[in-house]
Amino acid sequence: MTDWLQIHRGTAPLVVSFPHTGTEIPDRVAAQLISPWLARKDADWWIEQLYDFAPSLGATTVRTAVSRTVIDVNRDPSGASLYPGQATTDLCPTTTFDGEPLYRAGEPDAAEIERRRVEYFDPYHAALRGELDRLLALHGKVVLYEAHSIRSVIPRLFEGELPNFNIGANAGRSCARELTAAVEAACDASPFSRVTNGRFKGGWTTRHYGQPGQGVHAIQMELACRGYMDEPPGPPSPDNWPTPYEALRAGAMRAALTDVLNACLDFAKQ
Repeated sequence: MTDWLQIHRGTAPLVVSFPHTGTEIPDRVAAQLISPWLARKDADWWIEQLYDFAPSLGATTVRTAVSRTVIDVNRDPSGASLYPGQATTDLCPTTTFDGEPLYRAGEPDAAEIERRRVEYFDPYHAALRGELDRLLALHGKVVLYEAHSIRSVIPRLFEGELPNFNIGANAGRSCARELTAAVEAACDASPFSRVTNGRFKGGWTTRHYGQPGQGVHAIQMELACRGYMDEPPGPPSPDNWPTPYEALRAGAMRAALTDVLNACLDFAKQ
């Protein structure tokens, strides 16, 4: 384990992955970037706090503290696009979600991308694979839950305002339909809006590890940030983004997410 790779080992058949909550940027990378704020703008803000109850359910958690700007551990390491024909970001992003350039001059070349992959991407996924295998040996079936969030309105990526809950199951391929239905039911019992396999169908991690026939059922949850924190009415700026985590505001979302993770556990224990 390293200081940037944070693992909590539980014994229940559930792994919660946090690939985009990190904000750490090595000095050698920071020196090439236009601004620290732009580099951290698209983090999944406060998600590790929102789900800090997961270990009490027996879940295992895997988190990288490194910013997705350094390397996005939820992208295909080959560089292939997750959403061909649609705007997205790369393994080593060169723009923000809004299309703003991240680098002062030049971009990471193939050698630099490979170095970051070896240093950060590979250890993260070795840890994730190891935890899934450990729990598979104990239970025979395990759920991998990918925890994400994103601003509710990003015109470059999608039209209009996202629903609160955006469930991704790779169009039904990454997990059993029964798991998707259980997560949907938990969401629909809450006061929040929901869509399944909409704009976000699951990133590389969901698609790569989701092998229902081999006992691993992977599902992604992309939350609209407004469910647990304030979002500025207009474009975000260093003066208004990110807003602080609001425990009181997050209460209803945490209650719903507790039901969601319990639904995952109930499915895995069947």
